Amino acid sequence: MYVKRNYSLWMTVRWSKKPLINGLIYSAIIVFLYEVTGLPFSLPWQPISVIGVAVSFFLGFKNNSSYDRAWEARKIWGSIVNDCRTFASAILSLPDKSVPYSWKKQMIFRHLAWLVSLKHNLRKGKSWEHNLPVDKMVFTPEFREEMANGLEPEIRKYLDPEEWESLQAYTNFPTQLLKKQSLELDRIHQENGLSEYKHVWLHQLISRFYDTQGMSERIKTFPFPRQYASTGLWITYIFCALIPLGLLDIFEQSTELHYWLTVPFSGIIIWIFFLVDRIGDYSENPFEAGYNDVPISSITRVIEIDLLEMLDEKEIPQPYPVDNGFLM
Repeated sequence: MYVKRNYSLWMTVRWSKKPLINGLIYSAIIVFLYEVTGLPFSLPWQPISVIGVAVSFFLGFKNNSSYDRAWEARKIWGSIVNDCRTFASAILSLPDKSVPYSWKKQMIFRHLAWLVSLKHNLRKGKSWEHNLPVDKMVFTPEFREEMANGLEPEIRKYLDPEEWESLQAYTNFPTQLLKKQSLELDRIHQENGLSEYKHVWLHQLISRFYDTQGMSERIKTFPFPRQYASTGLWITYIFCALIPLGLLDIFEQSTELHYWLTVPFSGIIIWIFFLVDRIGDYSENPFEAGYNDVPISSITRVIEIDLLEMLDEKEIPQPYPVDNGFLM
């Protein structure tokens, strides 16, 4: 996620330069053929503008839906932050006479293991995502290192070797870690370390973690319907292919403007429409390990710092850095 006030014009053009360059080249070819052959390449602008209105409405719908997915993902992780703090406070508030401190620490460490494993699970690529190679993410060196190292170095800080090895038999680590948390709560309850009220309340918090994990996985595993995404792209191509023909009709009839002005104006219009489409395209997958993701690495680090400070640990990680304006 970009956290400076505005993208610079240069960053915007660099991110979307391909349709601008292609639009200028395509428009220049149309005008060149018109000048060389003298054939009537132009079309009346009125029907093209009707298509443009339809494309605009469709792109607006697509971008609005994409933003809803990104905002929902951010709200889910906001609730994870709150519930993690509540869970850690509840565990630490259990009476020391009934529950040893080592068990409390183990429960909070296992919860942090759940958090980092969920983060890495959500960052696994899907066929409909952009799947930008990690080594090409030059603007975020710490995130690039995190993705290259993978889950194991992070999770082994919070799990003992036996528990880490036992997870290898499963495909969904976060689910198994929450299951282990529930079993531990039941064990302590049966040993009279938990009151009935605290036992039920802590299980409700575990249930909330299952809920937020499931909601995150729903966004991750269910793509923005491809019929909407694909249709938006193809009708944008059709409209943009017609733009130079319509502008040529306008400029060739003008006594003050030369028809070669069709090239820059067409290029800019084509670039704007593809830029709008690209914004929606990169917003619809908020967990794809890209520059425009919900910053779950940063959120995870905030939770780690809070919970480790609650435990009075000495080795506290630093807040996740903002690299070149990007917070991952």
